[in-house]
This record gives sequence, C-alpha cells and structure tokens, in this order.
Amino acid sequence: MKALTQAAVRKSFINASRSQTAAVNFPADFDTIDWENIDQYGWRDHKMPQRAYLVLDVEGKTTTVLLRAPELVSASKKALCALCEDMESDDDVFMFVAPKAGPAGKNGNSVGTLIHSNFSCAQNVRSEPKPDPIHPDPELVKAERARRLQERTVQFVRKIRS
Repeated sequence: MKALTQAAVRKSFINASRSQTAAVNFPADFDTIDWENIDQYGWRDHKMPQRAYLVLDVEGKTTTVLLRAPELVSASKKALCALCEDMESDDDVFMFVAPKAGPAGKNGNSVGTLIHSNFSCAQNVRSEPKPDPIHPDPELVKAERARRLQERTVQFVRKIRS
C-alpha cells in the first residue's frame, strides 16, 4: 500500500457518513505504519470500542470500511478468519459487521464476516510456513497467502458495495 495520512483515510470510507468519518480515532502509532510492507491495516477505535476500521487498496484506490465490533464475546470456541484463513494463530476471531454502502446501508442492511480481533491478517500471511515437501519455497507460500488475503478482502468490500 502507499503511505496514507489520516485525511486520506477519512476521505476513503465507502460506508460511513461524514460525521462518522470525522469521529474516527486513529491509533497512536498511525504515523509510523510501514504502509509499503502491508496489504491492509485494521484497528479498533480506542474511544468507541464497538467501532473498527479496515483500510486496503482495491484496484489501485484506497478504500476504508467502517465495521461494528462485537459487544460481548465468548472466546470459548475457535473460529477461522474469513480473510486470512490462518489456522496457526492464537488470536481470537470475531464476527465484524459492516453497514452496506449507499441507500442499502442507510436502510440498515449490513454484511458480516469473521476477522481476527486484532486485525493481524497481514502479519499472519507472512509468518513462516511449516516445512512442506509439496510447497518447499516459503517465500512463494507467503506470496500466495498474501494474494488470497487480498482477494478475499476485496470480495468482502464488494459485498459491502453491492
């Protein structure tokens, strides 16, 4: 991804009102993010814990999605993240819900998907894979994981836009 400013992120929301984008609280380390080495960036709003945000590049355009984070969660059952499909991570996975873009969202329609609670997908796909004789080159495995993460995340964004 290209380097982003807070203003650029605010302008790139596809499913939030102006007042919602103005109320976004960015993480303290936002200005130090290494944008060139990540595929997407997500965070939970520290002042509004039920809000979360996901920023990614969709067809060359920065796209940000407003998500509703779960209120009360039980970590007793493990779930598979729908974006990175990482089975090794110990991070919790929760259902995040995004209002649909446009009139559908204003009418209350939404789309949900399972995502790591700490938005660790970009790191998970780049973790060292276990040795595998079928896929011996770890760099190819990581590149394929990153490609699939991007593909699944873009599919989720398309559902929000539809």
